[in-house]
Amino acid sequence: MTSIKKFQVTFDCAEPERVARFWCEVLGYVVPPPPEGFTTWDDFDRSLPPEQQGSAFACSDPSGAGPRLFFQRVPEGKAVKNRLHLDVRVGTGLVGKERLAALEAECARLVALGAMHVRTLLADDQNESCIVMQDIEGNEFCLD
Repeated sequence: MTSIKKFQVTFDCAEPERVARFWCEVLGYVVPPPPEGFTTWDDFDRSLPPEQQGSAFACSDPSGAGPRLFFQRVPEGKAVKNRLHLDVRVGTGLVGKERLAALEAECARLVALGAMHVRTLLADDQNESCIVMQDIEGNEFCLD
């Protein structure tokens, strides 16, 4: 039997710190302390060559249970639908109207942070309701 590996989820984006801070708000993640010898991340960033400044940012689950999220600047914009997306589990254990109400409340909170509501998929014979959204740079995710 092989051991379970830790992993991080990497986002390509235009503004790494902005997108990272959005996901901190979505998931309750935190920005780790800056590298040793630096008081702030801004101090660290200013120590880099100009072409590397603002090129990456990260955040992590304060409990250590969830994966680290890493955000890296890329020159191209998002052009097509994600091949992979995150499901943000806000309705676990809830069904019917109670689940939909919890999803809609979280959707409203995230829209206020700059996310976009794409569509609501209502429960059917096989699936419970979920809401498809986009983050502040258009990356798809679901409230599930």
